[in-house]
Amino acid sequence: MNVTLQEIAQKLKKAKKVALFTHMRPDGDAYGSTLALACALDRQGIACSVCNESDVPSNLTFLEGLDRIKKHPDGDEDLYLSMDSAEGARLGALADVFLAFSKKGTTINVDHHISNTRYAKYNYVQTCSANCMNSYRLIEELGVSLDRQIATYLLVGLLTDSGNFSHDDVTEETLAVGSKLVAAGADICGLQYQLFKKQSKARAALYAKVMSGLRYAHDDRFAFVVIDRETMEKVGADNGATEGFVDFPLNIETVEIAASLLEMKKGQYKVSLRSKKYADVNKLAAVYGGGGHVRAAGCMLFGDLEEIIDKLSYTVSQYLE
Repeated sequence: MNVTLQEIAQKLKKAKKVALFTHMRPDGDAYGSTLALACALDRQGIACSVCNESDVPSNLTFLEGLDRIKKHPDGDEDLYLSMDSAEGARLGALADVFLAFSKKGTTINVDHHISNTRYAKYNYVQTCSANCMNSYRLIEELGVSLDRQIATYLLVGLLTDSGNFSHDDVTEETLAVGSKLVAAGADICGLQYQLFKKQSKARAALYAKVMSGLRYAHDDRFAFVVIDRETMEKVGADNGATEGFVDFPLNIETVEIAASLLEMKKGQYKVSLRSKKYADVNKLAAVYGGGGHVRAAGCMLFGDLEEIIDKLSYTVSQYLE
């Protein structure tokens, strides 16, 4: 059932204890929208836990309050709410826990992905620059005023998913919300440094090695990089260090679609997809069971690397004019 944010706020206010979930391998928008809402519930005196199966990626360890994140809900909650997850399966090891809870309790899904499957009992899906936009509106409906901590979490997500306000889904409202977050105390310059500029020697070494292997196809309209485990281990980098790698090939003037293929384990690659002007990478990713946004999406591919590249390259060709 589709519901309004006002209806969700009323359900949260009536809850005795809430568990908040977000997708596995969380990014800044996942953590930002979830932790901001958790703080708002704290302010309202509503008992709340934050659950995620994954370890915190290295690029987000600067955030406050990460110690409240648990691998599993306590089990005595009466409401489960998922933030920034397009489908139940994206909750990873917690997917079955969340979906099974719908049979006995209230489950809510608040998301901004066009590919959302409406998997909860109650769903609010509004496509926008970042799910932190939806979290911001929900916090307003709860009657909680912005403070520095909530504003910081929300701005982390807004900056992350909008590409530092550079994506084509950035609107007047996106900028207006960003302005309010800065006015409430969020340090936009500090966050931009942490999210887009700061890097370890390991990340710098990995970046140099990965980009030296940049490959092209389809008259240079498709460009991609491969990030293998051996290289990551050699330089001492983790998955968090690869955030933003897909953006470099997209910035090449001839390129319409860019991809990064991150080796998760032997024969399994996490594919991040970006497009510049017209290609719908959400539909492209959906071919392989993935999804996301029109200009940013992802999927998981399995098999031999070169066979994966051939398969992906052929599919990409179907979405190039």
